[in-house]
Amino acid sequence: MRHKKDIKKLGRNKGHRKALMRNLAISLFTHEKIITTEAKAKQLRRVVERLITLGKKGDLSSIRRINSFLNNRDITRKVREIAERYNDREGGYTRIIKIGQRRGDGAKSVIITLI
Repeated sequence: MRHKKDIKKLGRNKGHRKALMRNLAISLFTHEKIITTEAKAKQLRRVVERLITLGKKGDLSSIRRINSFLNNRDITRKVREIAERYNDREGGYTRIIKIGQRRGDGAKSVIITLI
């Protein structure tokens, strides 16, 4: 039984899942809007919200934690810039908009954006 299990595995092992979330997060921070599947977007929302909250703290430890996840200093700087926009906001930095099903395989597609 999967009672109280809150992480979706997305059909991948741990390393693949982490790499997927890292790549999606980098794309979202770079473009501020991406198209993906609904399940991936819901998992990505958790990751991005935590990274932005760390960016709002702005101390050395938080910056290092962001950089250790993203492995990209340019994007880490961009996360801090984005986090400054949300100083007055306590969460809910992303929006998921459903756009229907993907033509090839019928997967539920969404647009995830930074508010």
